[in-house]
This record gives sequence, structure tokens and C-alpha cells, in this order.
Amino acid sequence: MQSAMFLAVQHDCGSMDKSSGSSSKSEEKREKMKRTLLKDWKTRLSYFLQHSSSPGKPKTGKKSKQQTFIKPSPEEAQLWSEAFDELLASKYGLAAFRAFLKSEFCEENIEFWLACEDFKKTKSPQKLSSKARKIYTDFIEKEAPKEINIDFQTKTLIAQNIQEATSGCFTTAQKRVYSLMENNSYPRFLESEFYQDLCKKPQITSEPHAT
Repeated sequence: MQSAMFLAVQHDCGSMDKSSGSSSKSEEKREKMKRTLLKDWKTRLSYFLQHSSSPGKPKTGKKSKQQTFIKPSPEEAQLWSEAFDELLASKYGLAAFRAFLKSEFCEENIEFWLACEDFKKTKSPQKLSSKARKIYTDFIEKEAPKEINIDFQTKTLIAQNIQEATSGCFTTAQKRVYSLMENNSYPRFLESEFYQDLCKKPQITSEPHAT
């Protein structure tokens, strides 16, 4: 009887060891995944900083690109949390946000918003008309390659407006996409490990004085 009880206890202890072992293994796996994701984030951002350019602007040389995108100080990065516009106004912040949206598979929102910003600055009626058609085929029409999530009525209105394109053709859609990013993607970006890492102040270690 005692030997049977001893075997039962041994079996239970073995099961507990196995479960605790598997638990620690799963924690290690999660930590490894987090480190991999953060590394991938930095790789994506580095790519965007080297290859991103504003719509309609010619690409510049490597030297000027390096000057354009300067890593922000922790204080500058913290300003992005005060307002969505603060983030969009920063070239580094915009590139980081684009990389974040790409990781969430919804980069079409920021690309549409940027295309609309460029569109509103266009002066030539001919360019305005051709850009309007391109934005419509890229982002608005059914099964467009970068189709944004807006209602049918807005899509119909845009289809009518681009027949005689004005700078306000996409205003309603742009506002909706902006609101979507501000209320959904932006808060998640601020909570991301990458953004938190940018906001960390470097720790200053003081060396002990020799006596």
C-alpha cells in the first residue's frame, strides 16, 4: 500500500516538473518572439528611413536622406504622444508610424492620407485631374490594390467629384481615414515596444572614483 502511494506521489511530482518545464519553455519562446519582433521593427524602420519619400517629390541622394531622418531624442519622441498631428509632423515619426501600420497590414490608410495631402497642394488642373484618377484607382474603387475602408456613399460621391476634379475631392474620405488612424492605430503605436524603446532615456553609469 505504502509503495503504491509512493509511486503515485512520484508520478504527480514528475507531472508537475514537466508542466513547470513546459511553462518556462513557453515563456522563453515568448521572450524570443518579442525580441525578434523588436528587431524586425528596427529593420523595417531602417528600410523606410532610407527609401521613403513624400509623394510627388523627387528622390534625393543618400547624403540628404541621412540628414532628413535624424533619430529623435527621448523628449522629442515623447511629444508624439501629445497629439496625432505631432507624430505626423515628424519625418522620423511618420516613417516609424508607416512601418508600424505595415506590420499591422493596414499601411494603405497612411498612404492614402499622404496622397491626399500631396493632392491638395497641386495647382495645375491637368495634374489635379490625373492625380485624382490615380488616387481613385489605387484606393477608392472596388477591389482597388490598396482599397481603404470607407462607406459606399462616400465612394459614389468621390466617383462623381473626380469627373471635374477639385482640391476637395477626397476631403470627406481623408477625414474618415485620419479619424480611423487616430482612434485605432495611433494608440496601439504608442503602446508598442518600439515606441517605448525610443522614449527611454539612456542610463548614465558613473564609474567609481579611485581612492
